[in-house]
Amino acid sequence: MAQKMNVESFNLDHTKVKAPYIRLAGVTEGENGDVIHKYDLRFKQPNQAHMEMPALHSLEHLMAELIRNHHNSVVDLSPMGCQTGFYLTVINHDDFDEILETVEKTLNDVLQATEVPACNEVQCGWAASHSLEGAQELAREMLSKKDEWRNVFGE
Repeated sequence: MAQKMNVESFNLDHTKVKAPYIRLAGVTEGENGDVIHKYDLRFKQPNQAHMEMPALHSLEHLMAELIRNHHNSVVDLSPMGCQTGFYLTVINHDDFDEILETVEKTLNDVLQATEVPACNEVQCGWAASHSLEGAQELAREMLSKKDEWRNVFGE
């Protein structure tokens, strides 16, 4: 068995998961009692597929902005460097069913969007790399398999 790593996802056997899925990736309690829950929102099968950067970038902008309309405990939504998904972190909230519902509502909002928020040189560090259509296709794909989201290992 490999040495345990500090980063939770480095300890996950990426050959055994079956995307798409949403899983609780970690819980961290702060010294003042706040609790952070980190979720792995996996859109693509690791080492078999990935999101193209303009689509991923736009989906990140859309979801980061829109998810906060449905959930007031969101700390952050960040893309994975491997381009297969996102991390969602929330504070002082541990209702997994509500997280699933929030992601579903947010992805439906993405499908209704007519533009990518903050898609300009003032608000974005690489404004030329966006695709609303690509983001919406990723959202459609994820939503089409929402019945699989709880099933991390394809069992």
